[in-house]
Amino acid sequence: MDPLDRTDWTDFELAVAAVLDGLGPGDVVSYGEVAAEAGRPGAARAVGSMLRRSGGAGFPWWRVVAADGRLAAGDPVEQQQRLTSEGVTVIRGRVV
Repeated sequence: MDPLDRTDWTDFELAVAAVLDGLGPGDVVSYGEVAAEAGRPGAARAVGSMLRRSGGAGFPWWRVVAADGRLAAGDPVEQQQRLTSEGVTVIRGRVV
């Protein structure tokens, strides 16, 4: 999945990309919120799968967390560094 070449993407993937592309510095959303805004409430895992397949390239993956504020399992250290550089408070692996 190439975030720059979206010609073969599904409508859902395009909608998720639009939500992610709209996130700015300091914005934090859950996988479920992204799914709901993309028109598929309950598809949080699909959002995570999409980010995983894309390798996060081109998307602000660090701004997406679990519903309870936990950081992603992939690289929580880098995610915390990126979030705190944007002014987001992270304590014990959770956004507060």
